[in-house]
Amino acid sequence: MVEAAGVDQTPREHALNALAAQAGLLPQGQDSADFRERLDRHFPDLYRLFHTLYGTQPDFQDQLTSLVLQTARSWNDRPAELKALDAEREHNSGWFLDNSMLGGVCYVDRYAEDLEGVRARIPYFKELGLTYLHLMPLFLAPEPHSDGGYAVSSYRQVNPKLGTMEQLRELAAELRSNGISLVVDFIFNHTSDEHDWARRAADGDPEYSDYYWIYPDRTMPDAFEQNVREIFPENHPGSFIRMEDGRWVWATFHTYQWDLNYSNPDVFRAMAGEMLFLANQGVDILRMDAVAFIWKQLGTPCENLPEAHTLLQAFNAVCRLAAPSLLFKSEAIVHPDEVALYIDPAECQLSYNPLQMALIWEAMATRDVALLSQALERRHNIPEGTSWVNYVRSHDDIGWTFADEDAAELGINGFDHRRFLNSFYVNRFPGSFARGVPFQDNPRTGDCRISGTTASLCGLEDGTGQAIDRILLAHSVIFSTGGIPLLYLGDEVAQLNDYGYALEEGHGADSRWVHRPHYPAERYAKRHEPGTPEAAVFEGLRTMISVRSATPEFAGTRLVHFDTNNPGVLGYQRPGEGTHILVLANFSDGNQTVTAQTLSGFAAGAVDLLTGNPVRIEGGVVLRPQEFRWLRVTPDRG
Repeated sequence: MVEAAGVDQTPREHALNALAAQAGLLPQGQDSADFRERLDRHFPDLYRLFHTLYGTQPDFQDQLTSLVLQTARSWNDRPAELKALDAEREHNSGWFLDNSMLGGVCYVDRYAEDLEGVRARIPYFKELGLTYLHLMPLFLAPEPHSDGGYAVSSYRQVNPKLGTMEQLRELAAELRSNGISLVVDFIFNHTSDEHDWARRAADGDPEYSDYYWIYPDRTMPDAFEQNVREIFPENHPGSFIRMEDGRWVWATFHTYQWDLNYSNPDVFRAMAGEMLFLANQGVDILRMDAVAFIWKQLGTPCENLPEAHTLLQAFNAVCRLAAPSLLFKSEAIVHPDEVALYIDPAECQLSYNPLQMALIWEAMATRDVALLSQALERRHNIPEGTSWVNYVRSHDDIGWTFADEDAAELGINGFDHRRFLNSFYVNRFPGSFARGVPFQDNPRTGDCRISGTTASLCGLEDGTGQAIDRILLAHSVIFSTGGIPLLYLGDEVAQLNDYGYALEEGHGADSRWVHRPHYPAERYAKRHEPGTPEAAVFEGLRTMISVRSATPEFAGTRLVHFDTNNPGVLGYQRPGEGTHILVLANFSDGNQTVTAQTLSGFAAGAVDLLTGNPVRIEGGVVLRPQEFRWLRVTPDRG
């Protein structure tokens, strides 16, 4: 309880009285009633979470009240069309679980030059079937060393080379009118050292110095680094760098990316303000970058701490007040058990699926589906009201994120297996089809991660038809396992590695730019030209997209394991009302059979969804190399 004018007040009453004292903040009407109703509903959660994080602060009540006033201002500023969207999605909270969902991701400058160029490509996005467009970091960042835009210098200013915030707002509105949700990155673990807050901290301003983890000498940095791992040791040792004035600041990633100090409630409120600002520009989903690192505590590894989850839940509670339809997508490239902990309707409603991505490539190299099948059985199903974002590859490198204990159950030594996979995908292994490029390569230990476009990793640079089969096979998994399939735009027309990346300023030391080529105009021009690799891949993906959107069993994420009793053939089921979709995918280089006995739990008659033809399965199913089948089957009740 707090005391005001001699009367004890609950925290909620204190906030309501503060709202009442600012009469113009929420003009009377439906908007005001809606906000107050949500405040009644969500304040207990907001209070609990904020108190968990900051309850020991002497100004806790004032901080909480200021936060509520901040959300009220943001709601008052929210455009009417976004409030209408909030109301619509409140009654359809699972809109992103629909089987018609399809994502695309690109860098604005490399794919379309600028925001107006993206806008001009909306007709193509509709042709492809996109309902979700992720624009890679597009805010102001230092040049040329920006870590691909992840060193953000302003959350409210678009990189001038790409456009303006007004253009982003207009693009969001046009995408929305075409049924496409806008996704942007919210880099909230750190800012660049050129952000206004960082500049003020560097100038010695005590208020903004407290926005970061800054210490006068090495005493505390040395203490933290007893338990904290180095993320980019080739960039700088440890987790701290020395500032020009001799102080030390926490920089988990690059020297120009300074970690924010969330133990300071001013930082929480400041970042909540940036988040709500972006929501009011029409952003539908925020990709929450580096979620594992956002909370620091002495004596711990400072990764995946419980407070990181509390922070995400508290940000959610803020959004439920002022931007109710905004969703979070987690980016956590950590142990699979840790990835799963961020997936929750009250935390991150969506999550990248890095394990599935890595194991698709693992199965492609080994021609054995054991690890991938195990992961789908054990780690795929997630809470109701959440979704995976499934991808074959992203803007980032491929790392082998499987759990060593999972591999050991199958008789696989994790360390040795990763060395094999690295060798295979950078074409150091005899007979490899892949044309990947090593990222952060250490030839002494065999440790590295993999860069490369899907087509180059599948061997299309050698011009083989089998490479096209591999490309489609890999995508068949992300389209059918459950969740939102995400295409790195350009991969749908079989774009190849850009080996000239090192000639671009700021890119020479980062091989990931090899798989971030500029818009492949000549390949898009061939996407309807029969007999070309571009058309084969494009039409193959379009068939899957069309079939998926017409198949209700593919909605949501629930998956049922199916053992094919064949090490080369992946199997799983997507359950429906009375029927299932049985997916079979041959990762081997030879014909493979799923026997009649294995299929004996299903009725003899089935339908091949990808061809529309009826099939009989009582005699077993034979799959050609890299062939996949989506069969609508009926459980045999006899």
